[in-house]
Amino acid sequence: QVHVMESGGGLVQPGGSLRLSCEASGRLFSMYGMGWYRQAPGKQRERELIASITKSGSANYADSVKGRFTISRDNAKSTVYLQMNSLKPEDTAVYYCNALEIGTMDQAWGQGTQVTVSS
Repeated sequence: QVHVMESGGGLVQPGGSLRLSCEASGRLFSMYGMGWYRQAPGKQRERELIASITKSGSANYADSVKGRFTISRDNAKSTVYLQMNSLKPEDTAVYYCNALEIGTMDQAWGQGTQVTVSS
């Protein structure tokens, strides 16, 4: 079973950048599709998928972050990244990493990392 842990959140001014990391341990990382979700304040039941990357490296983005965020993976380091540029106050949220292997439906969530965009 895979386990994942996020890092890299923090406070940043509007227009700034942050890079989130998600390190996986356990089963073979390269077999997993990876995704970044976020949950905005006051929206306890809405976890939005904002970026995903397949095991072959194909990326997809939500319209809200397209052109500003970039997801990437380093299989040698068992890590997926989310580079966030041109950050806006509405990007403020807890960001979660997800790992999913379609074949076995093995899935894991991280504990989340807070990103706050404010002046």
